[in-house]
Amino acid sequence: MRTKIVAGLMLMFTWSLHASAEVKVLKANDSNDPNGAYTTAMIQLALDHLEPNKYKLKVGNENYTQARSNEEVAAGRLDLVWTTSDKETEEYLEPVRIPLFKGLLGCRIFIIRKGDQAKFDNISTMEDLKKLTYGQGKTWADAKILEANGLKVTKTNKYENLFFMLDGERFDAFPRGVHEPFGELEKRPNLNLTVEKNILLVYKMDFYVYTSKENKKLARELEEGFNRAIADGSFDKLFYSSPSVKDIIANANMKNRKVFYLDNPTLSKETPLDRKELWVNPKDF
Repeated sequence: MRTKIVAGLMLMFTWSLHASAEVKVLKANDSNDPNGAYTTAMIQLALDHLEPNKYKLKVGNENYTQARSNEEVAAGRLDLVWTTSDKETEEYLEPVRIPLFKGLLGCRIFIIRKGDQAKFDNISTMEDLKKLTYGQGKTWADAKILEANGLKVTKTNKYENLFFMLDGERFDAFPRGVHEPFGELEKRPNLNLTVEKNILLVYKMDFYVYTSKENKKLARELEEGFNRAIADGSFDKLFYSSPSVKDIIANANMKNRKVFYLDNPTLSKETPLDRKELWVNPKDF
């Protein structure tokens, strides 16, 4: 009897160890997002700075809109989503307040139609900018920012549609984060599009990973992982070695562009603007 009790206790202890060592799978989705590969690498970096083998990241590729991805996380069917931030999104989802692109998403250059450069060469004031129309995603914080600054915006639900709408002359320019357009145009060589050469819009913009409001513990753990990566330099190493940032250095010519500063009324008061290590100066590029 005594032997059976000891054996039973040992078996229970083994089961307990097995359960505690079980890896939690974190589900996310990358819907052909130009920022997806970099963001998932950053999430993995944060996980690597936490308890070993606690989490495993699994990324699907369902063709979701941003709104659908947000809904999937809010409902608990996905664990993580990433997007530009605004007060409305932060009320709906739980942000991990580390701007993964160090503010570069608030530095905007335009994709335009080939042959239209002369139209932009003559822009020197905000009033000149207001004469044109800009394409954006319907749920993107950027659309609200442009409209709040008096710019005309044409919106659609599908990111992919914006390239065809621009090519089809539905609007004049597609503002993109300064690291985005070069790779995007490489993937779409059949469209009559190019990167505008002279104009840079700048506003404070963060790009966060989000969890559901029911999973704040995960959000805080990821934040801790990111902060450890920032402290040991691996966050910046991944940032500056990413192909998109290398594209900026090689192609964007930010120092010589005409800068227009815009207000961002959608920015949460909780945005960590006082942490200088989280943000880059666009003129450093």
